[in-house]
Formats: sequence, C-alpha cells, structure tokens
Amino acid sequence: MLHGFDHIVIAVRDLEDATQRYIALLGREPSWRGRHPDAGTANTLFRLANCYVELLAPTGNGGPVAEKLNSSGEGVLAACFATDDADAFAASARERGLDAADPASGEGRSDDSDRVRLWRTVMLHPKTTRGLVLFAIEHQSPDDSLPPAAATGPPESCISALDHVVVSTREIESTGAIYRDALGLRLALDRSFEARGLRMMFFRVGGVTVEVVGSLGQAEDPSAPDQFGGLAFQVPDAAAAQSRLALAGLDVSEVRDGNKPGTRVFTVRSGTCGVPTLLIEPTG
Repeated sequence: MLHGFDHIVIAVRDLEDATQRYIALLGREPSWRGRHPDAGTANTLFRLANCYVELLAPTGNGGPVAEKLNSSGEGVLAACFATDDADAFAASARERGLDAADPASGEGRSDDSDRVRLWRTVMLHPKTTRGLVLFAIEHQSPDDSLPPAAATGPPESCISALDHVVVSTREIESTGAIYRDALGLRLALDRSFEARGLRMMFFRVGGVTVEVVGSLGQAEDPSAPDQFGGLAFQVPDAAAAQSRLALAGLDVSEVRDGNKPGTRVFTVRSGTCGVPTLLIEPTG
C-alpha cells in the first residue's frame, strides 16, 4: 500500500528566507523552486537520499498553510507517504477505518524553467489521524524531475537523509494503531523507557522512522490531538557538521553520544523555521 516516506512539509512565512536557512542547515542547494498555481502556494524542495524536505509558503490566501502559520507559527505542517497507486491506497485506507479523500491531481511549476511536476494525492481527514495532516502521493513525473540536492561543502558535513519524524501523543495505543494497522507501517520497536518516563513506538517505512512518543506518567486523553514533534536528520560526520553550522552562525549544542549505542548527535537550536532538529551520525 505504502512503499516509502515521500516528504515532510514545513510551513514558512518567508520562502526566500527559509530557503537560505535550509541551504545552510542541510548544506545542500535546492532541488526545486516552484509554485502551485491552483493552491496559492510556493515551495522549495530539497531531495535527500530517502525522501525530500518541502518548504511551503502561501502566496495568496494560502489555505491550510496560512491557517497553520496563523495558529501556531512556522513548523512541520504535514507528513506524506509514497504510493504507486493512489486509487488502491484510498480504497484500502477506507477499508481500514481512515477517512480518505478521492485522489486529486496536482501540479507544480518550476520558477527556474518550464518544468512541470505532476502527481495525485490522497488526503486523510484529521479526525481519523488524531489531528495530524497526513497524506499519500503517487508521482506521475519521472524521478529525474526532482534531482538530488547538491552538497554545498564537504559531503561528510552535509545532511544526507531524514532519520526520523517525532509524533507526540496523549493516546499512544490509538495513535500506534493508525500507523500499524490503518497505514500498514512496520512496527520495528515498542519500548518503555522508565528513566525518561516515555513509551516509544518506532514505525519504519522506506528508510525513515515515524517515532510515536507518549508519556508514561500522564493520563491518556482521547480529545487531545497528536502533535508533530521534531525531525532528526542523518549526517556522515557529526563533528564536521557541528563545526560547519557553528561557523555559519547557527546555535548548536556540543556533539554527544546518542541514545542508540554507537551514534553521535547534536541539537540545532536556530535556523530551522520552528522545527526542533537533531542531527545524528549513525552507527558504522
């Protein structure tokens, strides 16, 4: 049904400013700068090894993007999964209890050329995703219409891939069922961390983890919507990336050992457009 994690959408107010911030953060040039004429939005895309990052800003009334900016400011707006068949995904999602819209055609027009990218999306109603904007996309343009984002510096210091997306919940069993049973993602780990007061479920799809996090000491609340937490990106050399970002003027923590043995991590505290951001040097 779903074969990958397609992209993460970050709502931003000033697209040019946000683009420059993410060029600095990722250490990569954009793969695409364009607009959605019918939606009243413009975007910048950075294609990484396992998905792409989309910066999305309103150009007209902006619809859901403007609503997000007005209600809670810049930050993660949506998560999108990849499918080869939008119609089949919509039918399967409905059978599994999700309120899925009919597949809708979309197009993006490049600002730099006459290129056009085409796709079909299936939006899932937030009432069945515990408040989050989740959708699936079937791309109808060739892969080379969105080239990999070229590194701006030494590759070992540049972000290579998305590691995980954090989803915070007040009802972890219900949220876990959405990703495991309704979306069909593989549950790789379900573990309680007593010292941290957390229960965490790790769902894997296309080399990306959706990390669902709930508090062990907090009463469950079905009425409280889930929230996107932060993003964690992979980088070949954490020390090199930390040095690059510090020289660029970003506020970064010291490199430290990660929770997973053999990893090294550090936190980026500025230049992320409201997205809590961790950089991880994977094991090996």
